[in-house]
Amino acid sequence: MLVNMVKNSIFKNKLQKFLAFLTCFLATLLICTMLNITLSIGNEITKQLRSYGSNIVVLPKGSSLSIEIGNQIYEPLKNKSYLEEKDLKIIKEIFWQNNITAFAPFLEGELNINDKKALVVGTYFNKDIPLEDEDFQTGIKTLYPFIEIQGKLAKDDSLEEIMLGDEFATNNNLKIGDKLLLNNKEVEVVGIILHANKLSNKIITSLKLAQNLFDKEGLYARAEVSALTIPEDDLAKKARRDVASLDAIEHDTWYCSAYVGSIAYQIEEELPGVSAKPLNSISDAESLVVKKIQSLMGVTSLICIIVASIAIASLMSSEINSRKKEIGLLKVLGANTFQIYLIFASENLIVALVAAICGFICGIGISELISFNIFGYLIQISFIALPLSLIFAGFIAILGCLLPIKSIMGLSAWEVLCGR
Repeated sequence: MLVNMVKNSIFKNKLQKFLAFLTCFLATLLICTMLNITLSIGNEITKQLRSYGSNIVVLPKGSSLSIEIGNQIYEPLKNKSYLEEKDLKIIKEIFWQNNITAFAPFLEGELNINDKKALVVGTYFNKDIPLEDEDFQTGIKTLYPFIEIQGKLAKDDSLEEIMLGDEFATNNNLKIGDKLLLNNKEVEVVGIILHANKLSNKIITSLKLAQNLFDKEGLYARAEVSALTIPEDDLAKKARRDVASLDAIEHDTWYCSAYVGSIAYQIEEELPGVSAKPLNSISDAESLVVKKIQSLMGVTSLICIIVASIAIASLMSSEINSRKKEIGLLKVLGANTFQIYLIFASENLIVALVAAICGFICGIGISELISFNIFGYLIQISFIALPLSLIFAGFIAILGCLLPIKSIMGLSAWEVLCGR
């Protein structure tokens, strides 16, 4: 009987049910759009921020980063140590190998060119690294994808081709095709790198040529690593202060989570004689951006639920007023307030759930459209948004029906049936 009453009420009050459907549809559309973006935004923003450089630097154990002022490099330690190039591929073989998107070694030094001191840095451009199950291409092309190249990339392992930073080329009136002498070795400029602050005032060579110039065969001074990470929480910050302070459960959770600190920790474990330092300022910026966006979307969804509930309550009050005689008859037949409320709530709940499914479908489409316009590609669909949308829609319907329940309680059966 309840099913028939609900069914008849839905089809007999088409306008009000359509308005309720439209309210829930728009609310779940917005909520689902926010959810799908929020649940996927962490990885996507991290990928975008990762395109602006590395978040882990690999150094010989006990050494520190050199300081570059003008065209001078100041080393904090007199006896600088180096790392073996042959061990570099281990970075891509750790537990978090799928999170390692790029790395590049660097070997820097000073040379006299035309009676001026110039900084020379050797690195990988786009080098093939043979692994057990794949060939991995890495270098400054993937580590710094925002850079632009005039001309072409120098060949990896080339002893004749070099590149210049745009500032160095401008200051020394050099262009593509010019030849230079580096330690009496003639090399040709094949490309100029634009928009690369770290490399703008330097000569960039293959790592092999830099090793040859500085007599450091098979060695490099530091490596930069770009890894996809998750935002740091209290556990990650506790581990940053002191890993030894973690208990067994905390340590396992931290170790098996893609925090920048845990990835750096595992690089240290696998590479001999290495100190891997997370660049916390970069990871903190990533976490802050992701958390603020997620908080903003959470507040937006909450406001949406409240506004939609008020709209449903307004529609319910109007419907109660138009169905006074029906409510009075139900009371005369022995129905209590809860049973009458159940009828109205069931009607709105069914409409809300149908609206939620439609809102989910449209919300996914809109979120993908937004993602494509912002990131240039589609994000992964978070299907957990469907049950969450159904829950939110049900909550909106039930809350919206609760607000005008006093109107049902205040109706007197005899007054309604007598037309008062």
